[in-house]
Amino acid sequence: MTETRPAPATPETDPTDLIGKFPMGLFVYIILYGGMTVLAGVVAYKQVQLWPTPLAVEAGIFPFLLLVVITSTIAQLYGKKLANRLVWVGFLPLALSAALIFLVLSLPASVEMLEFRADDLAAFERVLGQTPRILMAGPAAYITSLLLNVWIFSKLRGDGEATTIGLMIRGAIASALSQAIDSVIFITLAFYGEFDITDLLIGQVLAKVTLSIVLVPFLITFGVKLAKWLDARQAATA
Repeated sequence: MTETRPAPATPETDPTDLIGKFPMGLFVYIILYGGMTVLAGVVAYKQVQLWPTPLAVEAGIFPFLLLVVITSTIAQLYGKKLANRLVWVGFLPLALSAALIFLVLSLPASVEMLEFRADDLAAFERVLGQTPRILMAGPAAYITSLLLNVWIFSKLRGDGEATTIGLMIRGAIASALSQAIDSVIFITLAFYGEFDITDLLIGQVLAKVTLSIVLVPFLITFGVKLAKWLDARQAATA
């Protein structure tokens, strides 16, 4: 399959012309991808109970599954190499956000906040001041699971043209396997030895596998159709 690439800029090229040559679907998903990489690390602080069981899952699962959907959609439409490249480039917003969070935490709070909003300050520092283990576990799980997802998703495609059912099945299998691995890596690196991680680990794996089967196939199908619609609309108005 030929990989779609934006046209390179030249000294004679009007930068505004590149907007029309860059696939709009790809442009939108790249922006969403960067936002989800940052958001996943923030909302992961909250543990959500899987009612009616005592099992729990960190809330970062929701933006992370969207990362799976985006990379699978890009692999489907624009090529495996581009999807893998996006996964690696996703380290940039992760690193920049971590650096900015460290800077903000290092700066002194205002007198007014110390005096009138001490509880808010403590909550802010508690949520964003994650331990070094968590900061290392996140990127390790991120790169391993998303690259694995792209590989499995693309491998299952083979040489044939994709059907909607085939697309959904590939998305479910790739997401379920990669997210189970993600849970094992992240929870083990971040929390092993601090408390009994059994319930959290089982909850994470069950939740990600279940959501991968129930939601991801439909989200990927929608994502592919949305990207095609955006690209077609762009071509029609060019």
